[in-house]
Amino acid sequence: MGLLIRPATSSDADALMSLRIEAEKWLAAAGIDQWRSPGFRERALAKWQVDIEEGRTWVVPGSDDMLLGTVTLARPDCDFWSEADAPSSAVYVAKLITSRAAAGHRLGGRLLDWAGGVAQARGLPWVRLDVWRTNKRLQQYYLNEGFTHVRTEAPSHRLSGWMAQRLASTVMHPHDPLRACSLADTPESSG
Repeated sequence: MGLLIRPATSSDADALMSLRIEAEKWLAAAGIDQWRSPGFRERALAKWQVDIEEGRTWVVPGSDDMLLGTVTLARPDCDFWSEADAPSSAVYVAKLITSRAAAGHRLGGRLLDWAGGVAQARGLPWVRLDVWRTNKRLQQYYLNEGFTHVRTEAPSHRLSGWMAQRLASTVMHPHDPLRACSLADTPESSG
């Protein structure tokens, strides 16, 4: 499944929300209490809009207006990563979501490998993330993808806080990497 990854644009907002709603439903069906609090969708969309404008959100387009996946290369979250962690030494993965249509193609892992490549290109040794403290399945997923649990923080105003990192040079899916392209390289831009 050779796929391209490109920067998100404001026109991707509806498809990003569709991807998130699909993930919310999947999480709920799996008995995982995440992203179901009132107002989460609106806050997610507002954050995505800022991240898109600042070039931090990337998408893997599928057919038509559907997205197969997304990842945001976020700023370090100061609720979790302190100066002792050397926060500027990493790329921070956030809002990694894959469509059920991509199930079985290890797209999430391939997005993590791609983020590691971005970190290496920037001369940074780490890829870091934080996930919900109660989502044990997601924590195990990241451990299986080569991450090491750093610690768990529990600020009262946050549900996330399980923190992990892996070396940027770690590649778990070397046989089918994502290919990055700019918007100018996409078929929509050349027509």
